[in-house]
Amino acid sequence: QVQLVESGGGLVQAGGSLRLSCAASGRTFSSYAMGWFRQAPGKEREFVATINWSGGSTYYAASVKGRFATTRDNAKNTGYLQMNSLKPEDTAVYYCAARIGGANVDPNEYDSWGQGTQVTVSS
Repeated sequence: QVQLVESGGGLVQAGGSLRLSCAASGRTFSSYAMGWFRQAPGKEREFVATINWSGGSTYYAASVKGRFATTRDNAKNTGYLQMNSLKPEDTAVYYCAARIGGANVDPNEYDSWGQGTQVTVSS
């Protein structure tokens, strides 16, 4: 498995932007696809975005498509989630995850998880 540490969360006003980072260690990061998920209080964890090992393929949840973008820098062993035009309903704990294989929207397909970072969007 690979160890993951997220950073970059915080409090932002609606319409603002944040960039989350996910730093990986322990294995060859470029072997892993990455996913971003979020969980709001009282709700189940939901898919946000995923990116394949090379960064050449991405997929987004409908609720964030056009506002969020996921990228990765394999030389830095880091993945990113750029979040623009944030809305109060984006408030959640955001998690990055990694898996051997292709990009995937199912959280059960990931075997490495970060600790999560809080994102709060005020109206």
